[in-house]
Amino acid sequence: MAGDFIVIIAGLVLGFWLRFSSGFIPNSNEATWLFVPGSAEVTLVEYLRLIALGAVFLFATFLSTEVYTPQNLLQLRRALGKITKGTVFWLFAYLSVSLVLKFTPAISRIYMVSSFVSVTAMLMIWRALLYRILCSESIASGLRQKVLIVGWNTEATRLVEGIHQDTQQPYRIIGCLPAPGGRYQSPPPPGTQRLGDYTSLPKVLARESVDIVVLVDLETAAGEIVDLSNVCERHLVQFKVIPSYFQILLSGLKLETISGVPIMGVSELPLDHMGNRCLKRAVDIVGACVGLAISVPIIAVCGILIYLESPGRIFYRQVRTGRNGRDFHIIKLRSMKLDAEKGGAQWAKKNDDRRLRIGAFLRGWNLDEVPQFWNVLKGEMSLVGPRPERPELIIQFQNTIPHYNARLSSKPGITGWAQINGLRGDTDLTERVRFDLYYLENWSLWLDFQIMVQTFFRRDNAY
Repeated sequence: MAGDFIVIIAGLVLGFWLRFSSGFIPNSNEATWLFVPGSAEVTLVEYLRLIALGAVFLFATFLSTEVYTPQNLLQLRRALGKITKGTVFWLFAYLSVSLVLKFTPAISRIYMVSSFVSVTAMLMIWRALLYRILCSESIASGLRQKVLIVGWNTEATRLVEGIHQDTQQPYRIIGCLPAPGGRYQSPPPPGTQRLGDYTSLPKVLARESVDIVVLVDLETAAGEIVDLSNVCERHLVQFKVIPSYFQILLSGLKLETISGVPIMGVSELPLDHMGNRCLKRAVDIVGACVGLAISVPIIAVCGILIYLESPGRIFYRQVRTGRNGRDFHIIKLRSMKLDAEKGGAQWAKKNDDRRLRIGAFLRGWNLDEVPQFWNVLKGEMSLVGPRPERPELIIQFQNTIPHYNARLSSKPGITGWAQINGLRGDTDLTERVRFDLYYLENWSLWLDFQIMVQTFFRRDNAY
């Protein structure tokens, strides 16, 4: 925090130098909406009060946006994302405050922009250097919280694997104990240290300096869970539970009260908020209009090539299921022979003999999907989302693939998180559903833009 504050001050001073002393930005003949007349003549001493106020304001913004949480110490990308959001908010909020309070001297808008650039850049560099220092094992080991697992099941295995695979996680699994009664729902994997029996829990907490106890066995009786929680409380150890009753959409899992009675359940996901849905729809409309304008010559050329190889219709219409189970007609450029589905619905596979020669190129570069910008404009699809599936296949999968229909809580997309990770066509459906649900739980415009850009470069299993 001290380092950030010093860097913020330095960045604001650098912004002043860039604006008023460097000569990079002229002091005259500027548009009045960008610059307050007379402020070009101010000195650094006169601006110090505004710099100090701006630094305090930005630091307070970081505090309110949870930049300084323990999880962010070893997670550089997450920390930089929050810092960027905080500085953007600060830029517009501080400008607005300056207009209302009429600072003396009047603050230059160009100074604010130059300060925003310099502060953001310097914070990025400083945090990257700090991250390299913190990631040295001698320091990182002291920052990671020690986690003890009580019981064992598949969720515990996933937790341990996730922590081991992500070196930025601020946690370290030190071992496990059986649940009350000495049971494990499944045996801990080799390499997991068993630290004794359940009755030795108080000694283990003291000996190992445990920070967090995680109960994964929810077959434990309610009274035993309360006793375990009390033991942790006496030893000043955090007590947490993996909610095994909820296998999906965990980011929306919240504790609510109804008439004073606590109730836990899945309540809201990012796209359940009206503001987020409106924002996503606005991006879809703009993207669909641009996409349709760009795709007209592509469709014309590809349509001619399709017709020359296989005379007949160049567009392919098919019923797909969209948000909340509503069916619609998806539009694609035809990439297969006219009788490709005479044997019924089936997925494309590698070296599919039903595919046209031009179809291989279209699918490899996702060009067969460009007519779907019309589906997006009509509101049936989104630019990004889980890929839509046929109703007859959904009937087949909803009873065999866990959580398959949870994908239908969002509009389907032209591209998606699963697709850029190679999960398309005849690939593992369970894994594909997992990626789709991750997208729904972690949606943001930034994630959408990332997926759209990566669609052009990641074409695994595009056949």
